[in-house]
Amino acid sequence: MFLRLYTRVSCGLMNVRSRFENEDGVIAVEYIIMLVLVALAITVGAAFLGAAINAKLTSAGTKVSSCC
Repeated sequence: MFLRLYTRVSCGLMNVRSRFENEDGVIAVEYIIMLVLVALAITVGAAFLGAAINAKLTSAGTKVSSCC
């Protein structure tokens, strides 16, 4: 009875220890987080750049139409 309990607890602890030592999943999660951050930076940059270009083109269009 005690031997079976000891074996189950020992196997359980080894299973928990192996999950903490295996870092394959952690590395994949880190890459996903970096990918999301890069995509977010590109999206914010594109939105800011689009607004700046729109403002410049609107200004140029206004000056051209008021010229003639």
